Amino acid sequence: MFLTQHLRSPEMRLSNVLFALPILIAVASRPNLAEAEASDLAMQWFDQNASSFVSLYKKLHQNPEVSFFESETAATLAETWSQAGYDVTTDVGGHGLVGILHNGDGPTLMLRCDLDGLPVSEQTGLPYASTKQVTTASGESTFTMHACGHDIHMTNLTAVAKFMSAHRDQWSGTLMIIGQPAEERGAGALAMLEDGLFTRFEKPDAAVAIHVAADLPAGTIGYRAGYSQANVDSVDITMRGRGGHGSKPEMTVDPIMQAAELVTSLQTIVSREIKPTDPAVVTVGSIHGGTKHNIIGDSCHLQLTVRSYDSGVRSHLLDAIERKANAVAMGSRAPEPIVSISEGTPSLFNDEQLTQRVVTVFRDLLGDDYVVQREPSMGGEDFSQYGKAGVPIFMYGVGSVSPRILKLAEQTGIPAPSLHSSKYAPDLELTLTTAFRTMVAAALALLPLS
Repeated sequence: MFLTQHLRSPEMRLSNVLFALPILIAVASRPNLAEAEASDLAMQWFDQNASSFVSLYKKLHQNPEVSFFESETAATLAETWSQAGYDVTTDVGGHGLVGILHNGDGPTLMLRCDLDGLPVSEQTGLPYASTKQVTTASGESTFTMHACGHDIHMTNLTAVAKFMSAHRDQWSGTLMIIGQPAEERGAGALAMLEDGLFTRFEKPDAAVAIHVAADLPAGTIGYRAGYSQANVDSVDITMRGRGGHGSKPEMTVDPIMQAAELVTSLQTIVSREIKPTDPAVVTVGSIHGGTKHNIIGDSCHLQLTVRSYDSGVRSHLLDAIERKANAVAMGSRAPEPIVSISEGTPSLFNDEQLTQRVVTVFRDLLGDDYVVQREPSMGGEDFSQYGKAGVPIFMYGVGSVSPRILKLAEQTGIPAPSLHSSKYAPDLELTLTTAFRTMVAAALALLPLS
């Protein structure tokens, strides 16, 4: 068995074995015999095909493509899904993929993965580490990496899709699998919707997705009903002035001074305009202005990330940012600043009934100790767009950190590499096994035999 071999490998530490064994034992202890038999069937099939999924994962990991440029990645999945019996449509909302498998009467379930990597130079030291470079639309060359686990997401969905196709006697309904582009830019889901995802194809009755978690041990599942991810907006502000010599500030309107005042002023929005019980974040992540010691320039550019949950709070934050920028400029007798908002992603709301239904399946499958409720995150995820389009959604976290690394982090006080880190590397076998088992269990529960 794939996981059994992993547990027996010489390099596997005792702590890993003790951690993972209850996952194997959980199936036998469940009271629902039909579910236990289905889980055993899924794991037997997965073990028989594991080498092909590991190969797919390594291929995807070594060849990441950034948002809007996922052509080779999409082609790889399209071929694989077609061979598995799905009716695959390409180029939906960019390089998006939609695979449809009809299997009798019943509901339609959508399962989603995301295709894009990040402009990060990998530093994991893995033998299959990415060394790929791409040229972006701006003409810049950059190294790329799957630093957010999308390679796990794609491999998992492919494995689940193949299992469901090979075992159509276990379920009834329609399975809709999608490969979404440009998640890292918060744009791919909306692009697919605008290209007719729910009009050209079936509108699903439910949608489920995973995301690897760099703060949970491999073998565990994390979930949150209701709000679990934040509204995310990117805001660019250009404070404008009148340049001149640094020795003659009275002859200028200094945009850097305006920017400095604005940075402080922006922090009062959350502390003095938003209720303490309403989560909100305004972070100035980048500030650029000037060219030399003795030159006062004409402009200074700031880049902000803005996070919230509530739509009213979101609107208030964005309005207040523009108001604060205008007030600073007015106080400096400067030209009106340029404020632009882009790459907005709405907050992710996990449907409470769907979440409860699936989490109950997970608890039966893994045991209560391996299914944990998570705190809400201020991170963003455009899987939320499908919920906004009227489909009940559920995204859950799949722990991806080996117990060895977590123990080392505890001993040293240095956190394990986070998502988007150049050193992030999931515990491949245990993470992929847990993702597959849980998503298959969810799919079978949501597409029961009629």
